[in-house]
Amino acid sequence: MLMPYSPAAEPLTRLADGTVKQISPFTGTEVWTVPGRGDRPISQPPTDVRALTPQDRTQACAFCPGRYTETPPEKSRLVRTEDGLARLDALPASQLRATTAEFRRIPNLFEILSFDYWRSNHGYEVPDAARERMDAYLADPAGAAHAAAVAKTKLKASGAEPSSWDLMGEEARRHYLASFFAGGHDLIVARRHFTDDATDSSCLAGSGTLSVAEHRAYTRMAVDAMEDLYASNRWVRYVAVFQNWLRPAGASFDHLHKQLVAIDERGVTSELELARVRANPNLYNEMAVDYAAYRDLLVASNEHAVAFAGFGHRYPTLEVYSTSATPEPWRMAREEVEAVSDLLHALHAATGADVPCNEEWHHKPMDVDQPMPWHVTLKWRVSTLAGFEGGTKIYLNTIDPWSLRDRVVSRLEDLRADRLIAPMAVGEECPTTPNRLLYNPVLAVQR
Repeated sequence: MLMPYSPAAEPLTRLADGTVKQISPFTGTEVWTVPGRGDRPISQPPTDVRALTPQDRTQACAFCPGRYTETPPEKSRLVRTEDGLARLDALPASQLRATTAEFRRIPNLFEILSFDYWRSNHGYEVPDAARERMDAYLADPAGAAHAAAVAKTKLKASGAEPSSWDLMGEEARRHYLASFFAGGHDLIVARRHFTDDATDSSCLAGSGTLSVAEHRAYTRMAVDAMEDLYASNRWVRYVAVFQNWLRPAGASFDHLHKQLVAIDERGVTSELELARVRANPNLYNEMAVDYAAYRDLLVASNEHAVAFAGFGHRYPTLEVYSTSATPEPWRMAREEVEAVSDLLHALHAATGADVPCNEEWHHKPMDVDQPMPWHVTLKWRVSTLAGFEGGTKIYLNTIDPWSLRDRVVSRLEDLRADRLIAPMAVGEECPTTPNRLLYNPVLAVQR
């Protein structure tokens, strides 16, 4: 039986009128949920719905499989074989259409931190492996033509004349193309724009419409890319991984993709969490999973992960925590990564593809000696921050954690009955054993 934990500032307080006040134990963010504001619809179905044409399935946007050459040279892809999904690395341009990628890892055409940023501020140069891949790709006439076409697109979007490419010398061109092969901002792009059974443009393919096996592969590809971005640039201190789904959540395309951005700082969220977890190394157990269990907020659980309705967030938020003793996702056992993937996939399916949301990964920065568990937040972007929030720094979250739990648990039960998600405990079936997260070495030894 869990005993209540009493921090200095209680994360959740319900007032007599039903108002719920929340304070994040990790960031100190203050959030209120006022009765009656959570009754508004949360989904945002597409407008201007039309019947799909065969061309729509492969040409709807620049991320679609019929438009491979509109994105920079890919780093790797997963293709379907008789034995499952197989990874192909550094395909030449002439082989791009020889297979259909279920998922592709490609450079972001417009990086948050450019290659020039790393070179100017840290002296970063193209690593040998990336240089060899660039040389091989550009030696192929099809590869050189593809790279030049994408470079001209980027120049035009940046306000320069595409014809300026033709005036560049060879060295200047290679410098401009370096970001396509050695940049630190990648995308993991799924194959489908619309679901396979879609008849009109309202049926977008999101994370929750993937199969369990597909979502596992999608997650693993992002984990592998994290490891690679850390290994390829010694000045990287953190790799931010996130997914913006639908335009209200910041997506440029309504096409499923994750983003990975290497940065030379830990990030504000990591710094805030680190300060608090140094003061209490067991904070993630006591004030995340254990507190959620004590307040009846658990929504799903499996052998290596647990999910709950979060608190202290600006938007309705679901959280998934890995229970692994290993903090870094790329060092975890396969089944540990898949456990997180399965819960995250189920939460996306329960959310629905017509709800704008942000998926944000959090993990221990490379240069931090304090263990911190891998965890993922799924934020429903169903409200707009306005003057009240800006002036008070008190955020109005339209759905309180218990209402969020009830919505999601009900939907998970239906999805599980229909075998659309992986096997898992749901709602009150979830174990409430304290200290399930084993990132803390003391607890891992005790187990």
